[in-house]
Amino acid sequence: MPLSQRIELLALRAQAWLALALGQREAALRCFARMLQLQPGHALALASRAHLRAQAGDVEAALADLSRLTEIYPGVAAHWFNLGFLLEGRQQHEQAAQAFAQATRLDAKLDRAWYGLGLALLQLQRVDEAIAAFKRNTELQPMSPYGWTQLARAHVRAEQPQLARQVVERLQGFEPNVAKALAKELELECQG
Repeated sequence: MPLSQRIELLALRAQAWLALALGQREAALRCFARMLQLQPGHALALASRAHLRAQAGDVEAALADLSRLTEIYPGVAAHWFNLGFLLEGRQQHEQAAQAFAQATRLDAKLDRAWYGLGLALLQLQRVDEAIAAFKRNTELQPMSPYGWTQLARAHVRAEQPQLARQVVERLQGFEPNVAKALAKELELECQG
């Protein structure tokens, strides 16, 4: 790439971030579009444009950008996670599970990907696999109530109420209000 194009890319990047700081999303999108004209596989421009498109509700366009990112840069876990996140939001659980699983293969410590994988697997009625994903999430984020809450719910779905109660007891130690609400919810589910 000629030096003049590299300089233009750097200037466009700076303009885009300034536009975003000033709340000028359309100006930032124009900068990212020009960056992609200069370098069609520019990772930052694709990822940033996907994020802005998703925020604006243009999920199809965001998915297209993220799909392209995973094709061009298949070894970047964050791209797969973001793709899975959007797919899950569209109720495309099988594709989301595949994207999240790929993210976890690339980065076994990406706790959010394990959480997303668990949610997608629950929707697919693959409860045992979901439990394993939530367990990994809680290993990576032991003080976050989200993974623990979903783990308890998954145990209930797997007809393992004693394991669900153990999770609630664990939560009681650092999130007593969450534990209390979850215990009430699980009692209703267990009785129903």
